[in-house]
Amino acid sequence: MRISDKYAREHSIDRDRDWAILKLQEELGELTQEHLRLSSRARGTPNPQAQADEAADVLGMLLIYCQMSGIDIEQAMERKWLSWLKPQT
Repeated sequence: MRISDKYAREHSIDRDRDWAILKLQEELGELTQEHLRLSSRARGTPNPQAQADEAADVLGMLLIYCQMSGIDIEQAMERKWLSWLKPQT
């Protein structure tokens, strides 16, 4: 959030949950574009670093959205995903 706060101040952006989910969608689109370039299904020069950078943007925006929405992502991951690693009784 500190990085997003700084970005918002520098660019005079009013952020709320709607902004966060829309930015998450935008970043996912940019990651998709890099994926398509790397798989030779879109114009442009393939760039693995750009793909990694866009993946970082998606994760960052997801974390911002979760914080703005009151979602405890660690608890949700434990319940939804990591529970599959526990022995079934």
